Formats: sequence, C-alpha cells, structure tokens
Amino acid sequence: MKVLIIGAHGKVGHLLIGELQSKNIDFVAGLRSEEQIKAYKANNIPTQFLDLTSSLDDITKSIKESGADVLLFSAGAGGAGSDLTLQIDLDGAIKTMMVAEALGIKRYIMVSSIFSDNRDKWDASGIKPYMIAKHYADVHLRGTDLDYTIIHPGVLTNDESIGKIKSLGENESGSIPRIDVAKSLVEILQNPSTIKKEYSIASGDEPISDVIK
Repeated sequence: MKVLIIGAHGKVGHLLIGELQSKNIDFVAGLRSEEQIKAYKANNIPTQFLDLTSSLDDITKSIKESGADVLLFSAGAGGAGSDLTLQIDLDGAIKTMMVAEALGIKRYIMVSSIFSDNRDKWDASGIKPYMIAKHYADVHLRGTDLDYTIIHPGVLTNDESIGKIKSLGENESGSIPRIDVAKSLVEILQNPSTIKKEYSIASGDEPISDVIK
C-alpha cells in the first residue's frame, strides 16, 4: 500500500504524515507549491506536486507519478473564498476520483464534514459554500466504482489527542481534535472492512478501532 495524501499541507494532512510514519505505512505528500515541496523534502518527507486547480491531464500525470494505489483526499480551500472552494473541494475532488477510475486506483478515502448531507444545517454552519461542495463531492464519490470510505468529523479542534471517539447521530454534533481524525484515517487505511462505509465521528469514550470497523 502506498497512500497519496491529497492536501498534505493542511492541518489534518500534516498530522496524518506523522501517524503514517509511526505505523510504517508508505505514503507520498501531495503538495501544490514548490515552496511546500522544498520544505517537506528538507524533512525527508516524500512529495508529489499536485495542483487540484490544474487540468485533468496534469492531475492524471501527477497521480500516476506518485505511484500510489490509495488516494486520501484531505484538501480544502481553507476559507479562501467560494470560488476556490468550488475549484478545490468540489471540482478538484471529483477530478481526482475521475483519475483514480481511469488509472485503476480502487481505494479512495474522503475527509468530508459533519452535516454535509443535512441541508437543514448548512445555513447555520456559516460555511454554506463549503458544505455544498462537500455534499456534492460525496454524492459523486458514492456513484463511482471506487472502494471508498467517507469520514464526517465534527467540529475540528487543535486539542491534544483523546484517542477515543463516538459515532454521531443524524442531528448530533460534537468536536474532535484533528489528530484523532488523523488516527481514524489510519484505522480506515488498515481495515478493509471500512470499504463502502461512512463514519460521522466526534470525541467520545470508545477506542477508535471499536468505532471504525
């Protein structure tokens, strides 16, 4: 297994690198700028240039060069505006799914959001364009032939790891440290029984392996 982290410079993606290193899981960090690549290489982190706003052909070339057989999408515009949110969180995500299918890369893991499927919650979220983008990216992924898993974390925090989570109900909210999202992603990567499943999670009192299964 070799994992391409799409959005490795993001907060969750950056934490995921450390978790994968601790488990000796082969990976490559997908990065969108030469400055980022230079910084990561200085820390002996394998990198791959990947710009989600570029053409489908360019994205295909980047993903093929990575040699990955698992795509993990953790990229996002990060509040940079509705236009970039559409380009990255929606169109960029869908382009990577199209490339995965074209290259025969079956395993695809998506970091989505809590309430991405609940329109009644979008207005109150304060990030409605992001919620819309995540919703339709998830819808597209479900319609592919990929071996996907979608994780819907609650409100993300920079707190230290609790190491325990819970499943959220349809209208239930909660928060979760980004590091525990990263740990949950590693559990998904290591457990093939998570294929074609979705997990809405927040901090709780159950071991991650008891929820992500």
